[in-house]
Amino acid sequence: MAVFYYRAVGRDGKTVDGTLEAAGQELASRQLRARGLTLLSLNSDEAGSAVGRSSGRPPSRQDVLSMTSELAVLLRAGLPLDRSLKVLIEMASLPSMTALLSDVLKSVKGGKALSASLEPYSDLFGRFYLSMLRSGEASGEMSAVLDRLVAHLEESKATRDNVVSALIYPAILFVVAVLSIVVMLAFVVPQFETLFNDMGDSLPSLTRVVINAADFVTAWFWLLAIVIALTVVAVRNWLRSDAGKQRWHARMLTLPLFGGIVFEFEMARFARTLGTLLGNGVPMLKAIDIAIGTVENVVLKASLGSLPPAVKAGQRMSVALAESKMFTPMVIQMTRVGEESGAMDTMMLELAKVFDDHVNSGVKRSLTLLEPLLILTMGAVIAVIIIAILMGILSVNDLAV
Repeated sequence: MAVFYYRAVGRDGKTVDGTLEAAGQELASRQLRARGLTLLSLNSDEAGSAVGRSSGRPPSRQDVLSMTSELAVLLRAGLPLDRSLKVLIEMASLPSMTALLSDVLKSVKGGKALSASLEPYSDLFGRFYLSMLRSGEASGEMSAVLDRLVAHLEESKATRDNVVSALIYPAILFVVAVLSIVVMLAFVVPQFETLFNDMGDSLPSLTRVVINAADFVTAWFWLLAIVIALTVVAVRNWLRSDAGKQRWHARMLTLPLFGGIVFEFEMARFARTLGTLLGNGVPMLKAIDIAIGTVENVVLKASLGSLPPAVKAGQRMSVALAESKMFTPMVIQMTRVGEESGAMDTMMLELAKVFDDHVNSGVKRSLTLLEPLLILTMGAVIAVIIIAILMGILSVNDLAV
């Protein structure tokens, strides 16, 4: 029996994507016509996978989280893995996810473990995800491991979403501020310029500065747009380089308000990953290596990179952290408590929870200061423009008198 990927039109006129098993393409076509479907395309699983990967958007983190949660429920209900994957294929609404699950189902039917079947998609799922699956396969508690994996993914997503949602309003406020100033200079100030043309040097200095700025924006707006675009591209390329990334990430850790937030956000991700892996029986060295891979700040990642060789040499993890001079006393002390109590997994998860709370409160506190600062800055610039125009009008009146 082969798996076929199809696209068809139903009796209601809607396009339907899905998969089915059949002994051949002709039999698959007959089955679909018997359902009242008008075929648009019908391909074997290999071709269907290619179509799925090339059509529509690729699976996202949210799709992975949904798939993992649904698979955990199905396995907990007692369904075998292959049957659970078939149900997921029928439930999938994204063509690329349907193709991925079809490939996985084919590999599982061929005798491979789920973790090995997902190996070709390691860029999407990550080493942490695959290691958790291997621990579940080794212990025979796949549904329980998937539940822990879902909890981990949900906590990571919640922290990331909280930070992103908190930054949306200041970003909108900044864009509105810039647009307001540009509109004032490009459209409002030029309306008064003809009134001031005959005054020459008798205009107040502030008014002349604002009018010159408006003339520059009006005449050279295209040049400003090009300069801004080139600056953005140059900065982005610099940040992608090793030297630029190193300097920027080091600078982020020393920012007055946000440095501590960046540190705790990265350490929460590291501690949560390490605690989850250790709790599922993954060896310490491998768990540390995978957890380091989840850290995006290259400065912190380099400091954490000293842990595997130190632990391998028999040194305590807390001692290695203290020697690096990069980590706070809380990180070192909670790691030491975990080592002494033999509950490293629990302490790492507790540390992640503490830092998640710190990150959420820190972001809110910082934005509480940033938002009024943006509003005051925008108001001050617009006030200067308005005052300059009023000063020019008063000068005209003085000359007229």
